[in-house]
Amino acid sequence: MKPTISPEEAFARLGAITRQLHEALIALGAGSELQTVVSEIPDARERLAYVGRMTEDAANKVLNLVDVARPECETVASQGRELADSLRRLAEAPDMSVERARAMMKLCAGYADRAASFAQAQHGVLGDIMLSQSFQDLSGQVIKKVIDIITRTEHQLLDLLVDSAPEQQPAAAPAPSPAPASELAGPQVPDKALKQDEVDDLLASLGF
Repeated sequence: MKPTISPEEAFARLGAITRQLHEALIALGAGSELQTVVSEIPDARERLAYVGRMTEDAANKVLNLVDVARPECETVASQGRELADSLRRLAEAPDMSVERARAMMKLCAGYADRAASFAQAQHGVLGDIMLSQSFQDLSGQVIKKVIDIITRTEHQLLDLLVDSAPEQQPAAAPAPSPAPASELAGPQVPDKALKQDEVDDLLASLGF
């Protein structure tokens, strides 16, 4: 199906609609709210991008540390198996000389030294992994800030819809029954709290 209007005409009409909406919002006194939203959304985007970069950097660092540590772990494990086999053969030998015993003790001492060095190196690797995750505290603060920005923006837009909505005559409704005690808990602010049904009716009246 071919479009009925050209791209230039579509952009022109879109620009006219945008300008009309902008002028209408300013006439309603919504300029400051829009400026706040426009200034906070890019900030929230940058904050989330920063968290994404920190997460990616930490993940890459952990993967690199693991790639380096795995071959070293396999080497120590292989040497341990070889030493265990040698000790079993020596224990089953009927004629074990002092020289063979001393040679085996030297092998055991060498393996113990390598195992100690390996453990010390892995201790450093574990420390590096733990440090690479230290961004979690900072990222949690950033995400909380972004949530605050989104929540505040949502409230500002909802207030704008409420303030600019046309007046409607409320439909006659039966007398409400006494509210349960659980619904009476917490502070009550007259004319400020909107129920979900009221919000839905408001959005429907605006064509949403």
